[in-house]
Amino acid sequence: MYSAKGRSIFMTKKYKMNSKQFLILGGLVLVLVAVLGMVGVIGPTAEQSIFGPNWWFDAGENWAHLVLGVVALLAAFVLPAGMQKPLVILVGLLALVVGVYSAAVSTMLLGANLENPADTVLHIAVGLWALLAAMMGKESSSMPM
Repeated sequence: MYSAKGRSIFMTKKYKMNSKQFLILGGLVLVLVAVLGMVGVIGPTAEQSIFGPNWWFDAGENWAHLVLGVVALLAAFVLPAGMQKPLVILVGLLALVVGVYSAAVSTMLLGANLENPADTVLHIAVGLWALLAAMMGKESSSMPM
């Protein structure tokens, strides 16, 4: 979405994503990625991924994405705003830890294959996005979803 001046509304002072919006958008993206990985568009093997061996999601990653996506969507609509912010901060920190882990320690985590640099960059970007949404977003039920 862009303003009349051609700038993204997500980068203006007027509009900042809040924790609930992060949970909704992030949850939808995670469910979509999981389904695409399960049906052979971006996994569950490197040969089946449209990105080849550079970026694919194995069965473990697909199930993790599906569960996390559903939990995020439920949290967005069930948890009160006061509990959403700490949850999004926790998600951000966890994503940063996974990103650093995949870069510095191992590309395997709990049986899931983490490709470098794609998964590393993705997890760090999501972690920063979550922390920004939680810390800078105005928590209000009147914010657009």
